[in-house]
Amino acid sequence: MEKSALQIARAAYQPKLPKALQGAVKVKEGQPTQSVGDQEEIKKLFPNTYGMPIVEFEPATEANTKKMNVGIILSGGQAPGGHNVITGLFDQIKKLNPENRLFGFILGPGGLVDHNYMELTADIIDEYRNTGGFDMIGSGRTKLEKVEQFEKGLEIIRELDIKAIVIIGGDDSNTNACVLAEYYAAKNYGVQVIGCPKTIDGDLKNDQIETSFGFDTACKTYSELIGNIERDCNSARKYWHFIKVMGRSASHIALECALQTQPNICLVSEEVEAKEQSLDEVVEYIASAVAVRAAEGNNYGTVIIPEGLIEFIPAIKKLIAQLNDVLATPEAQNLSRDEQIAFVKSHISKENLAVFESLPESVAAQLALDRDPHGNVQVSLIETEKLLSSMVAVKLDAWKKEGKFAGKFSAQHHFFGYEGRCAAPSNFDADYCYALGTSAAQLIANGKTGYMAIVKNTTAPAEQWIAGGVPITMMMNMERRNGEMKPVIRKALVELDGKPFKAFAAQRERWAKETAYVYPGPIQYWGPTEVCDQPTRTLALEQSK
Repeated sequence: MEKSALQIARAAYQPKLPKALQGAVKVKEGQPTQSVGDQEEIKKLFPNTYGMPIVEFEPATEANTKKMNVGIILSGGQAPGGHNVITGLFDQIKKLNPENRLFGFILGPGGLVDHNYMELTADIIDEYRNTGGFDMIGSGRTKLEKVEQFEKGLEIIRELDIKAIVIIGGDDSNTNACVLAEYYAAKNYGVQVIGCPKTIDGDLKNDQIETSFGFDTACKTYSELIGNIERDCNSARKYWHFIKVMGRSASHIALECALQTQPNICLVSEEVEAKEQSLDEVVEYIASAVAVRAAEGNNYGTVIIPEGLIEFIPAIKKLIAQLNDVLATPEAQNLSRDEQIAFVKSHISKENLAVFESLPESVAAQLALDRDPHGNVQVSLIETEKLLSSMVAVKLDAWKKEGKFAGKFSAQHHFFGYEGRCAAPSNFDADYCYALGTSAAQLIANGKTGYMAIVKNTTAPAEQWIAGGVPITMMMNMERRNGEMKPVIRKALVELDGKPFKAFAAQRERWAKETAYVYPGPIQYWGPTEVCDQPTRTLALEQSK
């Protein structure tokens, strides 16, 4: 593999570990736990892995050197730091017993089912230390949900004499890890399953998981790009830049990037929903800021928009729900484009029709025509940034005719998604992920299953971080998925009474009027700790006493 100068230098970086993980460990067990919701149902579904205690690692005098081979799976979308979870796991199991072996299943959970794997040796591991991406073994989105999959996976687990499987993923992947752990425990197969919290969206967090890995690096990467655009914006002084960022279910990325770069406007989906704002109200909010800045002679600005915004506007949410039902009916199949749009218009409520007809034609057509494999509207295809800027332009034209707006408005559009998913991990993510991998190894060595590896106290220096594990069942509740109630890890949305949102809300009126841009620049790997080792603003605010 060809390497850049940065990658060669970066490979030599030794991630910092919490004190408790630097040598042999013993487990300190807390009180029995219960799920965050629907306790009776979750307990019934997970009788073997429910109610287990939270565990914390403490330094010990001797390690468990019993032989254990481990399998590892990368599941779902990429996030910076995944390779360091694997290297931390590898280093720790080899330290416990040099005969221990690590097997990577290729292209996600499907690799376990299809017996597609490779042994991860020191030569391979050393190529990927402190690198971004999931390309060591690849990732995939196969869901582990069926008994046939569990049994097929067991065949290769037995053949390779694997004691435990580690699944690195988001809320869905870790829900699957919990189901797999429960199945193997119920059958007394002696196979442990451990999860690791990954997602750049930042929506896998709770009282036990302070942050999901990859969020730090992705936000710093996007914030660098947004800062560059702000500087260009402030130099040319003639464009409004509409910047959409990742985050379909939650606006953590948009909020974090706003805290880092101080744009003129940042929309937060959760607030739009809580205030029951219409699309027109969102458009008017942006147009008003454009008009205020234009009155000061500033015909330019920046707007950050979360990817999932459109689904959080209550009127559009209702429209989408009815469209999904109407378009699933047999009569809606095999129609031409025009017939399908006409069919939709004649089969939705008067209220929803009014919303449908208020949308730009291209967006309305997208809602009525494009479906995903589950038959749902493909919201991620809607170019929300272009939708909003075109509606702002229409609103400003109307105001111009009424003499309410005398400025100029010209828009540029950006979507930052893939740019942040495989960046070289920041020092924070490199350290955090290495500690998660080391914790996963210790959970296995201490006989745990159905746990997620956790590292806490992450705004302190790494030496003071607290490592351990939390039962996955503790984070679960029942939610409706594809028409039926299923156990899932509860998603963490932006809390409007939380410190990060409040810090943003306290500043945004000033940012809207003034040009208060901050240019974070690229991620720094070497240099003073206040430049290189800082966590996200979100984490720092959440942890501030």
